[in-house]
Amino acid sequence: METINSNNVAPAIGPYSHAVEINGMVYTSGMIPLTPQGDLVSDDVTEQTKQVMENIKNVLKEVDLTYNNIVKTTIFIKNMDDFPKINNVYSTYFSDKIPSRSCVEVSRLPKDVQVEIEVIASK
Repeated sequence: METINSNNVAPAIGPYSHAVEINGMVYTSGMIPLTPQGDLVSDDVTEQTKQVMENIKNVLKEVDLTYNNIVKTTIFIKNMDDFPKINNVYSTYFSDKIPSRSCVEVSRLPKDVQVEIEVIASK
């Protein structure tokens, strides 16, 4: 197992790596909308989603992967009413290879953000 961390993503806020790679698969930790400096990008769910998607892109880039390598995503959101806004941003990051996905509403997320996304990618 190889750990993956990116200098273009905020440092982990706990004892975990940004991602791990094992047997040609990359599993990211849940990405939240922190800038590389560790600041919350905005209170707006659309801006938060964009930052999360950029964080995912930067972690995948560390192992020469892109959104086309993602096979599964899991989205955690604080309010299911925000799903259309999140979905609009999310959809702009994928072209013809759209991964499977789960989306669940949760009562609270780290740093009280509105969205967190984790992905599984294949090399």
